[in-house]
Amino acid sequence: MTQKDFTLGKHTIVEYFDCNHERLNHIHSLRQIMIAAAQKAGATVIDSLFHGFSPHGITGVVIVVESHLSIHTWPEYGYAAVDIFTCGDNIKNKEAIEYIKEELECRSFEIINVRRGRVPSHSVSPEFGSVTIQQESIALSQEAVRE
Repeated sequence: MTQKDFTLGKHTIVEYFDCNHERLNHIHSLRQIMIAAAQKAGATVIDSLFHGFSPHGITGVVIVVESHLSIHTWPEYGYAAVDIFTCGDNIKNKEAIEYIKEELECRSFEIINVRRGRVPSHSVSPEFGSVTIQQESIALSQEAVRE
């Protein structure tokens, strides 16, 4: 990447190991953890969707203005896979990662950071000028946050 190149987003992939089995299989707690992680990172939460599997495991996503956070759990292995994909430079992925680790009581984790959408400076169309990421305020009802 040259000095004038930039990326459109950052994708942080986190592997959490040796986590609390019960936490990984409790859909309500997991939803609250992921929403709080997004907020602690400075993201603006829009919505969330979580699904529990039988006999165990959960998949969930928290949609944020800046993109999304997702989690997939395998309680039987004490394992969770988390993706944090964000656009812009204001989101603190590290804050979300640490919060999730503490809440899931994980003993170890691995992080992979990927820069997404590398844009060479010469490829920005003059009709669009520079790229600016704007945030829109979203008002959430207390009920949506409690789900």
